[in-house]
Amino acid sequence: MGGERVRAEREASAQTAGRILIDLASQRLWFLEGARTRLEAPVSTALKGPGERRDSGCTPRGLHRVRIRIGAGCPPGTVFVGRRPTGEIHGPELAARFPERDWILTRILWLTGLEQGRNRGGNVDTLRRYIYIHGCPETVSLGVPLSHGCIRMHDRELLQLFDLAPAGTLVEIR
Repeated sequence: MGGERVRAEREASAQTAGRILIDLASQRLWFLEGARTRLEAPVSTALKGPGERRDSGCTPRGLHRVRIRIGAGCPPGTVFVGRRPTGEIHGPELAARFPERDWILTRILWLTGLEQGRNRGGNVDTLRRYIYIHGCPETVSLGVPLSHGCIRMHDRELLQLFDLAPAGTLVEIR
């Protein structure tokens, strides 16, 4: 698997100048260009911790890439359901009407795994698990694991990341 990992990393790196690093222990995300940090931000990953299995509610580890970018041009706070904008903008009134909703807001970076058998294919496929980097309400705590597997961010940092990370950007979750 080591050779496949190196090959996957080279292939993804060739597609973009930057890469995203997500550290589960510190609940932080960095966008790096070479040795330069372009963005550092708190995130919230899975309440159930790391794991790759379908329906586990865990955040998958390893090498990924941004497969699909969703939401370009949508206003901040745009609500997404099934990766489609609903026409709603998140705010206090909407939040009060749906207090238990797991909000996906503003932008979506949909990830795909690069390591066959670890986070790609079969019962561990990150893309088929619908694992995203996505926006969440400003009232949601970051820096602590609370998600259902995705990587949550607040709008300001997510919008910066979206502008920095084209499709194909390498994402390492460790």
